[in-house]
Amino acid sequence: MIDDINRIADAAAERARAAVSLDELRAIDAEVLGKRSEISSIKQRLGSLEPEERRQVGKAINEARAAIEEAVAARRAVLEAAARRERLEAERLDLTEVVATRHRGNIHLVTQAMQHLEDVFVGMGFTVAEGPEVESDWYNFGALNFPAGHPARDMYDTLYLEPSATGERPLLRTHTSPVQIRLMESRQPPIYAVMPGRVARRDTADATHMPVFHQIEGLVVDRGITMGDLAGTIDEFTKAYFGPGFSSRLRPSYFPFTEPSAEFDIRRPDGSWLELGGCGMVHPNVFRAVGYDPEEWTGFAFGFGIDRMTAQREGVHDLRDLFTNDIRFLRQF
Repeated sequence: MIDDINRIADAAAERARAAVSLDELRAIDAEVLGKRSEISSIKQRLGSLEPEERRQVGKAINEARAAIEEAVAARRAVLEAAARRERLEAERLDLTEVVATRHRGNIHLVTQAMQHLEDVFVGMGFTVAEGPEVESDWYNFGALNFPAGHPARDMYDTLYLEPSATGERPLLRTHTSPVQIRLMESRQPPIYAVMPGRVARRDTADATHMPVFHQIEGLVVDRGITMGDLAGTIDEFTKAYFGPGFSSRLRPSYFPFTEPSAEFDIRRPDGSWLELGGCGMVHPNVFRAVGYDPEEWTGFAFGFGIDRMTAQREGVHDLRDLFTNDIRFLRQF
């Protein structure tokens, strides 16, 4: 009887493995495991057997059913996966958009300018540093020699955020100068670095102003740095970025974080001058704020707006064109 059970189980498992459809597998399952199957008929005869033989035959029946069920389940998984793939293929939709001409995307004009500027300064021996766009009053103003209530704060028209749990009001940085403070706090001189990034001020958008724009600033800190080094660096950058037909000049100005301070202009090949940005020797109070000894270290800083410079270079007459994402405009560059 046990030999018959093993024969039935082997044959049923082989039939299950050979099934080519779920309907066929269901029919085999009912035939070999149902109430009228050979296994069920043998099970009904257990009562007529001696106890020891009944135990052995019962064990064989249970093992046979388990083997058949395992074979059926394994084949069912294969057939269901095949049916699912077939259904998905039948329901697949081709959503590819067909267009007459395909256009590749390209890097935004401002990003192109920022990457080019970084390459120019890296070629001059500078490194690139970055920092958070949301800053504290200390990093954005205090450490840069802006005391509370200083009128110079007004020219930045700061955008403040909701106060923190400590009562401090974070702000959107108005320049990338806070990165200079963080860089000096984190390391000792010498420092030769530029800081590109996005900044924000409370400006109304028009052809020459945007509330969100991009800057790049530079910082040099070392022994024996002079105003002559600053002028030479600005002139070298002007020729490297704009071309050999350009030159630069410095004009006296005022910034809280530099002394002396200057505006720097570039002279175009047609002889006209264009104001580009501000610069100066790092104020001793800034060095003291980061723990540098101003008797030992000197340095200079400079900065200018990337958007405005890019617009001038590419002949864009309205800064808003750089932010509207008009594909017709962007494809020109």
